[in-house]
Amino acid sequence: MAHLSTPDHLNPVQWQQAQGVARQTCARFFRDGSTPEDALKAFGVSAGEITSLDWSRAVDVIAQTLCSAPQRRAA
Repeated sequence: MAHLSTPDHLNPVQWQQAQGVARQTCARFFRDGSTPEDALKAFGVSAGEITSLDWSRAVDVIAQTLCSAPQRRAA
């Protein structure tokens, strides 16, 4: 089970917090019988671009999404 180490451009505390939130969210989806793709959709991530998606990969992708800078919206 390979997990991403803390990316160099992120604060390690922020990464650990994002990992915790992502794990908790994925656990709820798993418990309710959903798939990793459903968990990604909840965070607005397309599962089509990710190969060999499993729960550990979904946790990493969700954590990366949580740590990404918010995009500006046009008025």
